[in-house]
Parts: sequence; structure tokens; C-alpha cells
Amino acid sequence: MNKLDALTRQVMEGGAVSSQEALELYHQPLEELCQRADAIRRHFCGNRFDLCAIVNGKSGRCSEDCRFCAQSACNHTGAAEYPLLSPQKLTEQAKKQEAQGVLRYSIVTSGRRLSEAEVDALCQAIRQIKRETGIYVCVSVGLLDISQFRKLKEAGAERAHNNLETSRRNFPNICTTHTFDEKAEAIRAAQEAGLSVCSGGIMGLGETVEDRIDMAQSLRELGVKSVPLNMLNPIPGTPLAQNEKLQEAEMRRIAAVYRFILPDASIRLAGGRGLLPDKGKSCFQSGANAAITGDMLTTAGITVQTDRTMLQELGYEVRL
Repeated sequence: MNKLDALTRQVMEGGAVSSQEALELYHQPLEELCQRADAIRRHFCGNRFDLCAIVNGKSGRCSEDCRFCAQSACNHTGAAEYPLLSPQKLTEQAKKQEAQGVLRYSIVTSGRRLSEAEVDALCQAIRQIKRETGIYVCVSVGLLDISQFRKLKEAGAERAHNNLETSRRNFPNICTTHTFDEKAEAIRAAQEAGLSVCSGGIMGLGETVEDRIDMAQSLRELGVKSVPLNMLNPIPGTPLAQNEKLQEAEMRRIAAVYRFILPDASIRLAGGRGLLPDKGKSCFQSGANAAITGDMLTTAGITVQTDRTMLQELGYEVRL
């Protein structure tokens, strides 16, 4: 039995892949690697596909210096700036997404964290959304503490999003205004408050293969089951504007290795998917089984109908 087959069996039988084994996987022939990753996906997740949409609920003027972000006040990108949207506007967007068949709706806000007043206003919005729709509500609201996450949970939020972004080693190269540990602390606070967590990162920041693997291992240690894989869309005005865009084969390889490390997770293609020639189709045959559909925060995305047509062709069933 070759190494790839041995590691596939190991994972299917409930074993974990070490960092060294993941590095070996990363250098296996692409097609064989992706086929085995897709087999692991079917074994643990079947043909379930988790499709979610996001709304830019509060935009721009962010105090943090994340080098990839259009909304950082440190960068000059011309991104829209506005305060937290009203409950009515957030509910209107939720209804629009539900009507298109989207199952999850995530309210994303810029800034290090929401203020107490903003948390209370968001709770009001979530309660209205839950009264008027059947959509699942997620929040991406920064470095809140457990009491604030509990408020959001009690209002009806089911999931909190907080990307690690990259490995612990590489994080200071990407952001200096908060730390990897603060990210992990917020994730644990959300979990303790009773929320599930969505956390992943961005590929193409200048990280190494080892960084990508280390981030996946950190996500496994944190018990994260929804893992967005963003592909950097280099935005003019940010320090990473000149970074090269990753190619489709590289994203397939990343998705496949993440499936080995996180066998029962929703591996979610997120920002940057529209840059791929096939809009992620080959990644959905390489271990990925979830996506953000529609527009991203500051860039255009892929329409819900386009995604649903693709997923039907691949034999997926869109459900939670």
C-alpha cells in the first residue's frame, strides 16, 4: 500500500494526520490526492453541501492593520464606510437570501469588536430576522467576550465566525494590532457561549505550505467544523496588492489536504473563489463541500443560481 492510500485509510478509520504526514500529502500527485480527499469527504459528509451568504453589516474605518483588508483605516482603498445597518435593512437582506434558497446568513462587521450598544442593536436585528424568516443566522463581529457572545446566542444567532487568517508563526507578518492568541480566545469564548464556530484563513498571503498546515492543525485543536478557505484577491491600496493570485491547482491541493486534516468539517470556499476559472467546481471534487455564495464584503461574487446549478450537476444536496 502506498503512502497516499495508507493515509486515506488511516483517516477513514478515525486516525489523525500529523503535520509531517500532511506535508507528505501536499506533495503527492494532484489528481490522486484530490480523488482520495473526495472519498474522505463522501465517507464523513456524504453529499451534503452547506451554502451560506454574507452581508457587509458595518463597513470600513477599521482600527486593525490587517495587510490584506480593504476596510482597514491603515489602507487606502476607497472601500465604503458606514455604521451598523438597521434591523430592518439586515432583515430585508436575510429575506432576499432565504428566497434564493440560501440556508445560512452571516452578518459581518468591520472593526476590532462591536461596542455594547452595537451588540444590543445587532441582537435586535437577529430577533427580527428569526421572527420573520427561517434562515440560520451567523455573526462575524470581532473579538467579543463570552457575555457578548451569550447575548447574540440568546437573540437567535447559531454560529460565530472569526478567521485565524494564517498560522501562529505567520500571523505577525499579516497583522500587528491584535494577536493569534486573541483570535483563539474569541473562538473559545463563542464556543463556551454555545455558538458553533466558523474559522479559517486566507491563502496567498505569502505563507509557506507549513503555515497552511499549521493553521489547519490549530483549527482541529479548536474543534472548528466550518472552515472557510479564502484565496487572496489582491486589492489596490493594500500592502499585499502585488501578491500573485493562486492558481486553481494550488487551491485544489489546499482543499484536499485540509480534508485529510479536518475530515468531517465543512471545507468552505469563500473570498476569491470568483477568480478561479471554474468558480471552484474542481475544488468541490477535491474535498471542499461548502461555499459562500453571492457577493463578498467589498468584491463581487457568484450568483446563488449559478452555484445551485453547478452543485446540482455535481450531485450535491444543499442542506445543513
